[in-house]
Amino acid sequence: MDIRPLTPDFAVAPQIDADDLAILAEQGFTHVICNRPAFESAPDQQPDLIKQAAEGAGLGWTNNPMAGGQLNMEMIAAQREGHKEGGKVLAYCASGTRSAILWGLSQAGQMPTDDILKAMADAGYPMEQMRGQLDMLAQQ
Repeated sequence: MDIRPLTPDFAVAPQIDADDLAILAEQGFTHVICNRPAFESAPDQQPDLIKQAAEGAGLGWTNNPMAGGQLNMEMIAAQREGHKEGGKVLAYCASGTRSAILWGLSQAGQMPTDDILKAMADAGYPMEQMRGQLDMLAQQ
């Protein structure tokens, strides 16, 4: 598992497997957000299977799939709500990029734009091109 922290209580990762959920619980994670649509997932990595494993490990679950080019405000709000569940949260998708983008957008207005972009870049997701969107969302 390639876990990339954005903050002490929020991390992103590329696709996880059902076997990873017990390990995540041992590492102190309390909630998982799936940002990968089912149609992109392999049969043994379907969100429903990951959800069952998460719940079996005592973890909370949010399904917030984002297909390429289909970002909307509801997805940003769902990411924010999943983060508000408390505890340590892991969001995943195919590479972690969509999860990092959704996290960044969900933090606009909650954190300074420079801090959001630095956290993303430090985790391996440089997204300076999001600055305008982050600033615009922060003003709403």
